Amino acid sequence: MGYGEEIVRGVYIVGGPGISHVDDAACYVVESAGTLAMIDTGAGGRTALIVRNMEGLGLDPGKLTWIVLTHCHIDHIGGAPYLREKYGARIAMHELDAPPVEQADVAKTAASWYGRRLSPLKVDVKFSGPEETIKVGEDVLHILHTPGHTPGSIACYLDRDGRRVVFGQDIHGPFLSAFGSDLEAWRASMNRLLKLNMDILCEGHFGIFQPRERAEGYIRKYLAQNA
Repeated sequence: MGYGEEIVRGVYIVGGPGISHVDDAACYVVESAGTLAMIDTGAGGRTALIVRNMEGLGLDPGKLTWIVLTHCHIDHIGGAPYLREKYGARIAMHELDAPPVEQADVAKTAASWYGRRLSPLKVDVKFSGPEETIKVGEDVLHILHTPGHTPGSIACYLDRDGRRVVFGQDIHGPFLSAFGSDLEAWRASMNRLLKLNMDILCEGHFGIFQPRERAEGYIRKYLAQNA
């Protein structure tokens, strides 16, 4: 395993199934003006490999300033403690999904599914509005509240070289009461994503979808399945 790849200029996949470990959700990095932001961190067992993948792509992990967690599940948050301790990156996520992370709730984080232990992790920045932004170098990363899979699920997007790149993790679910899932809210969230006119969709478990027809088609497929 290992490597990763550049998706579009300055946007990389550095972890996930087939890249770091099967337990890891996809990990993406955005680079701008020497500043890095990572979107999700994997489950935590192969974080050092994810770092090596970054280095192999010419990225300096020491420039990592943001860790954006799309929701509270262990396969997305597990590497965050290592990355903050080693590189001082700030951890950001939606306020509705922060408590299970800060309280090390093994049920709501799904850590019990993976047989993993979990320590409380402080979240530095908690998003609260329907749309917020953070600066990554010279770029703006838009943060959208997209509840459904969990109450505090978020998606992110940025525009790069005339293309809109959307990071939409766990669009497929699952939708479980233990996670606080809400199918009606999820449908509204997915329709909101469709209005973004995305060119590239970077998903959490099933890869990268482009051009627009494939990206939107992926979302519409799950909307049809959960009508």
